[in-house]
Amino acid sequence: MSDPMRPPVAHHHPQTASLRSDPSRPRAALRTAVVWEVLQDALDRRAKATGRQALDVLDTGGGSGNFAVPLARLGHRVTVVDPSPNALFALERRAAEAEVADRVTGVQGDVHGLFDVVERGGYDVVLCHGVLEYVDDPAEGVRNAVAALRSEGVLSLLAAGLGGAVLARALAGHFKEAKQALEDPDGRWGHGDPMPRRFTADQLTGLVERAGLRVGAVHGVRVFADLVPGVLVDTEPGALEALLKLEEAAAELSAFHAVATQLHVLGETGETAEA
Repeated sequence: MSDPMRPPVAHHHPQTASLRSDPSRPRAALRTAVVWEVLQDALDRRAKATGRQALDVLDTGGGSGNFAVPLARLGHRVTVVDPSPNALFALERRAAEAEVADRVTGVQGDVHGLFDVVERGGYDVVLCHGVLEYVDDPAEGVRNAVAALRSEGVLSLLAAGLGGAVLARALAGHFKEAKQALEDPDGRWGHGDPMPRRFTADQLTGLVERAGLRVGAVHGVRVFADLVPGVLVDTEPGALEALLKLEEAAAELSAFHAVATQLHVLGETGETAEA
């Protein structure tokens, strides 16, 4: 087992740092780099404010631990709530392989029945990534995620962006489907669309604010990564590094939120926002 006494949280998440130093990393990792940067900064601020190196993190819909296991490697205690037994089994195996099983707990459930399986008001940080697209009531999902926070806490919300889907269908030559997605209340381009729901930045920030949090930041995620031909990134020297820098530069600009594949919103309690 790893040493439970961990060093202070580093400014950059290891996954992001490895992307910067190793251009052969898969492009899939690039697509999460912006989220990691924002989340890492929020964790650093929370750790400093609380005086605790190890924070209590809740990852709703966390699946096999794409975020949970790296967070546990940083020394945080992470509870993953997911409806899939297979995903939780994979999480357990992944945490064991990373030697962080003592800091990762998986429980079966979902955001609507969240307090059947976890404590209300017991977490410093709550992740709600890739959840709102699939729930019956996104507003209730956000309210429950917020209710899981302590009086001072941070919500990390990641969801599919409407504009990115419209742009992708149009660039693929599916103009009718692009128009359908643009006009559909749920942002779907047709019956074959695997995504049940998509959001605009205004819709997501509205959900966060109505749940009682202050919006700390909004970022566009995968603004370019899903549009650039893979062969270009994989074969052109320095292309991955340059694309990462471009994604980071565009992520905070509201003009690019409208075309991002995903949108990331950081919500903060009043006390946290004032700290």
